[in-house]
Amino acid sequence: MKMETDCKLRDLGFSQYETSCYLALIANHPANGSQLSKASGIARSRIYDVLRNMTRKGLVQEVGNGQYVPIPPDELIQRLRSQFESDLAILEDQLQEMAVESMYEYVWAIQGYHYVMKRATQMIKAAQHELYVRLFPETAIHLNKHLHDAAKRGVNIRYIAMGEMPLTFDIQVVHPNSSKLRETIGGMSLDLVADKIEALVGIFETGKEEHSPINWTRNHWFVIANRDSLRHDFYHYFLHKLYEQQQELSEQDKKIYEVIKAES
Repeated sequence: MKMETDCKLRDLGFSQYETSCYLALIANHPANGSQLSKASGIARSRIYDVLRNMTRKGLVQEVGNGQYVPIPPDELIQRLRSQFESDLAILEDQLQEMAVESMYEYVWAIQGYHYVMKRATQMIKAAQHELYVRLFPETAIHLNKHLHDAAKRGVNIRYIAMGEMPLTFDIQVVHPNSSKLRETIGGMSLDLVADKIEALVGIFETGKEEHSPINWTRNHWFVIANRDSLRHDFYHYFLHKLYEQQQELSEQDKKIYEVIKAES
């Protein structure tokens, strides 16, 4: 834990000496230079220079008689967060000014199940109008909560389940023969299209999930084509029920049909 904290503080701009001194001080304060030297492993000939620099930066404070106390951890986190948000805002403006507008939107390949789920979560949280999704149960476990949160804030969810799972969204169907599709396509497909502006699509190949490339893009025609593919899967569900299963559409099915037909 301490080694991980050391690395995080150094990533955030602390020197090695500042990191060691701060961690020693929050564990035992107030403390003088001699005590901190022993606790942190910083030589006594160096510790007072470190404390002066940290005092100047507002990371520690002398409270009398050569005793020092650290800035409280919650105050440090708030200060760092504010500083980095300010720096990021400035950087964003600078990069936007420097960037040359491109005529193209590229398709990017993301590898690593964790990174794909992180991108999917970001897309869901940022969605404002609609989300078309096609998910296997294993992936749905990670994303359904975020999809429900999106629905609560008014985002329209259009959900195709690639396997048996609770139908908890207004517009949701189970893909016909979904149990056979995993074998047919060689893994679990992931399809997510947000607000007609970005798409995350691909297949987690069985046994190669961490190395399977999943495509993310804002390319307009790629996004529209994948959204239409998902819309057509709803029609596949209706046709399969009517002609393969010889069943009538339920009132909920009819409602879903009208919604999907009305969306272009």
